[in-house]
Amino acid sequence: MPAPARDLPPLLLAAAAAVTDAIHAGVVAAGFTDVRPTHGFAFARMAPHGATVGEIAEHLGVTKQAASQLVDELVRKGYAERNPHPVDSRARLITLTGRGWACTRAADAAAADLTAHWTATLGDSTVGALRDALARVVTPGRVRPAAW
Repeated sequence: MPAPARDLPPLLLAAAAAVTDAIHAGVVAAGFTDVRPTHGFAFARMAPHGATVGEIAEHLGVTKQAASQLVDELVRKGYAERNPHPVDSRARLITLTGRGWACTRAADAAAADLTAHWTATLGDSTVGALRDALARVVTPGRVRPAAW
């Protein structure tokens, strides 16, 4: 592997951590002080139409029991609610509440701010090229929390 590419994986991991940290800081600054980055990864799976505990577990790469505990916490804090599943009477559909959607909007705003910062630093064409290159090698939707 050529020398310049040897540090690509650590740089990508650092970039992912920077994105997670910036979004979390924006969410906290917006007043959502009782959430963790892991909650945001679960919110991403629940939006826009909800998800079962099993789907949330698969998305996060955790057991159904761990996902169920996370959902219990989100319900208790008012970010999510359990609803009857429209197709499977044995399952519950976990959806975001108004508070959950407000937190999601705060996360989206923080992500937009970070993107604007990177664009101001690197320029439109570099950020566009980076986005296009990553889209060719990364499978969308496989985002995992850095720590549980």
